[in-house]
Parts: sequence; C-alpha cells; structure tokens
Amino acid sequence: MIDPTSSELRVYNTLTRRQDKFAPIRPNRVNMFVCGPTVWDLSHIGHGKTYVAYDIIARYLRRKGFSVFFLLNITDVDDRIINKARDLGEHPLALTKRLAKFFFKDMKDLHVESVNLYANASDHIPEIIDQITGLLKKGLAYRVDGDVYFDISKFPGYGKLSHQKLEDLTVHRVDPDPRKKHPGDFALWKSQKPGEIFWDSPWGKGRPGWHIEDTAITLTYFGPTYDVHGGGSDLIFPHHEAEIAQAEGLTGKEPLARYWIHTGLLSIKGEEMHKSLGNFVTIQDTIRKVGTPGLRVFYAGTHYRSPLEFTEEALQQSVSLARRFRRAHDQLVLARTKTGGAKAETTRLLILLDEARDEFFKAMDDDFNTPGALAAYIRIVGLAEEEARNPKDGSVNALIGALEDLGSVLGVLETETVTQDRVSELVNFVLELRNELRSKRDYESADRIRDRMAKLGFVVEDSAEETHWIT
Repeated sequence: MIDPTSSELRVYNTLTRRQDKFAPIRPNRVNMFVCGPTVWDLSHIGHGKTYVAYDIIARYLRRKGFSVFFLLNITDVDDRIINKARDLGEHPLALTKRLAKFFFKDMKDLHVESVNLYANASDHIPEIIDQITGLLKKGLAYRVDGDVYFDISKFPGYGKLSHQKLEDLTVHRVDPDPRKKHPGDFALWKSQKPGEIFWDSPWGKGRPGWHIEDTAITLTYFGPTYDVHGGGSDLIFPHHEAEIAQAEGLTGKEPLARYWIHTGLLSIKGEEMHKSLGNFVTIQDTIRKVGTPGLRVFYAGTHYRSPLEFTEEALQQSVSLARRFRRAHDQLVLARTKTGGAKAETTRLLILLDEARDEFFKAMDDDFNTPGALAAYIRIVGLAEEEARNPKDGSVNALIGALEDLGSVLGVLETETVTQDRVSELVNFVLELRNELRSKRDYESADRIRDRMAKLGFVVEDSAEETHWIT
C-alpha cells in the first residue's frame, strides 16, 4: 500500500509549463498564498470553485505530512469598492467589512477550513508605501504628478509567467493614460480623486494600486520567496505578472514563488459567471439548495486547472453521490455494532480497499487530480455498501477509516453545519402546521407532534394567546 507521506507529488507549474516535483524551500514546511476576493459584492459559486480547490490542496499537503501556512488576502481597496460605496452612500471600508463577513460565512459553510490567515490590504498600507519607495529608488518606478507607475521596460523578466514578450503584450485591466511611458505600465499608487478614500504618502494623498497590495502582504509574511502562489487563471496576466515584477525587482531574488498554480473558471451556458450577465448564483443560495457536500463533490469532479460548466443536472448528480457517501458511512457505523470491532483479516475486500486507496493517492500525487481521487473513493464506497449488507469481520473498521480519512481530504463526507437560525425556522414551520391541525380540532395529531418535539428536546407550550417553544 502506498504511503502518502513518502510518495512523490508532482504539480503543474504555470511558470515552467510542466509538472514539477514538489519540493518546498524548507523540508516539510509549505508557505502558500492565494489571491482572495475583492469584497465589493457577494461571492458566487465560481469563486467557491477556486477556494475549495485550494482548500483540497492544503488538506492533501497536510495529509502528506507537510506543515502548511495558508495565507489568503482580502482586497478591500479597489475601484469597484469605491464606486459601489459611493452609490450606497457608505464608507468604502465599512462596506468591505460588512461584505467580508458574508465571505467568511461562505468559507465556513463551504468547509474551507484550511486557511491560517486572512490579510486585509488596508492593514498593510505602511508596507505598501515602503515597497513603492524602494521601487522608486531602484529606478523601476516613476512618478507622474501624484501617481506612481511601475516601468515594465526596466524589468527584463516581465511576461515570463504568461509566456509573452514585452513587445507583444496587450493591455489588460489597465486604464489608458497618455502620461505613462508604456501602455502596459501599471499603477503602484493612485492619487486621490475628489471624495475618494485616501492615505497620506510621500507622493500625496491617495491609495495603492491593486497589484502592490498582494506583494506587500506576501513579502511581509513570507519574505522574498515562498513555495506556492495560487489564484484563478484569469489572474495570470496582468496581476500575477505584476506581482513578480514588483517583488523580484525590489528584492533581487527569484522566483517570488516556486510553484504557480491556477484554477480554471466556472461558466454557465458557455459564459463566465458575472452578475452583469444575470448568471450570478451565490454560494449561500446553492448551499441552501443542495448542501455543502454535494457542492464540494461537484467541484472535485473536475480537475482544478480545467474549466467547469455549471448545469443543474451535473449538480444534482453530485448531490446524489454525496448522499451515497454519507449513507454508506453511516450504514457501516451501524454494522460495526454487529461485528464487535474484531480485528480485520486479510480478505478479498481488504485487498481491493488497499488498491483503491493507492489509486486515490496516485491521483492526488498527479497534480491534485481530484476526478481520479473521486473515482477511487467511489470504489471504496461500493466496497462499504457491499460489506454493510453482510458484515462478517473487522474489515468494517478499515472501511470506515478509509472513508473518513480520504473523505476528509476532499471534504465530501463532513456533517452539514445547520445554523441556529435555520433550526428556528424549521421548528417554527412545524409549529405552524401544528396550529393548523389545532384549528381543525385535530388535537390527536397536534399532540403527537408536540410529544415528538419533546423527545427531540423542543418543549412546546400552549397558551390562550400563542404557542411558543423552548429548548
């Protein structure tokens, strides 16, 4: 049987365009940074695909014995934030603080539990100013009035991540500005416009550009070079390209990150998910509809680097699989009481279990191939279903262990988190039905509901004015 702690993991590296053997800078320690959300609106299931992918990656690295520090930034200074705050009559940082709470709830409800630190861009303004000052001193940046731009012609490696030559680069997400030396030069600092949020700087009142925010965070926590940088494939150029130029230009050390990992995007009917297109499905709406395990199975069914087409049919198939996983596990737990927990013997089933486990780890070692791992997990579920029908020895324990161990890597077997608000909503709905029965003088049925609720810990009290419940 494969020992996952000693097997060789290979990762597709956007920088080298090949699968590289995974070898962190410090043995057994991994520093991983992932570009987080710009909190100007609610997160949708396309965002969820990205964050679940990196959650699985972090879970697997830990399963292999690595100590992982997973850092994810929160972009809370951005043009879209400023514009929306202005429309709402709200301070930009108040808006981002409010929306960040929704994002954190999304992560909690998606069972994205592997992030060690969420870092706000606005908390790192001094570091941003220091880095821009350093870039100016090195001649890699220039001032235009109160703005500061990075001069991409001064960094020979610009384009190495996206594999483009400087002369061939197209302008993307860059505002046209005739004052710039090159159309592709990007803003490090933006001077304040009337009514905008600002911080004081050596170049006047203003705010940071998008790219320098992430560089300030990673250099602060990880230093000039670290192991893994992740994000959606749409960030390769110009965002990640700019991060490399800023950091390596400033420190003189390369690479900024040893492995660059990028996720494919989610689309609906061939179009990338955007609120402006009317195909925006929030994470919370989807969790309420199908539950977290089903959504995570849906994500895991496609390789993280591949695009994912959202369809109701595919989602429902994933939900059915997630329910099958839980049912197989729970049936085995029940069957264990019949076996007495005897020591497992070497049987045909255990041999097949070892083979399936090996397939799981081989798939995950092959650039975190979750579809292959999921297929192996389904094989184990099939063995569990077979054993639950006729539990004859202690192999039940081995199967339960495998389901829980490998299920925790993918995050597809975890118990649903039901909030108190949702419990209250459900209990109140049951009481409404009970009150309808009472109004029809069907007291026998109403009493049965009351007695059943009491057994579950919900005490129902009737009065002349109202019915209420306590726990």
